[in-house]
Amino acid sequence: MPNILVRDLSPETVAALKRRAQQHRRSLQQELAAVLEEAASQPEQASAHELADAIRARLAATGRPFTDSTGLVREDRER
Repeated sequence: MPNILVRDLSPETVAALKRRAQQHRRSLQQELAAVLEEAASQPEQASAHELADAIRARLAATGRPFTDSTGLVREDRER
């Protein structure tokens, strides 16, 4: 199994990880492996552009008109 070395963690981060390991009744190494495995098993997040496109598509599917709010924002800022 490959090894990973993480350098330059702050003492606060290490202390928090040790507390977390103790709460889960694991060694620090076991806790770090669990954290990394959980993070790696999460589905990849969509990019901001992909999320914005999905929101625009859902709004367009409602059939309601959505106007450009640039003028309203500019007017509000000038007050």
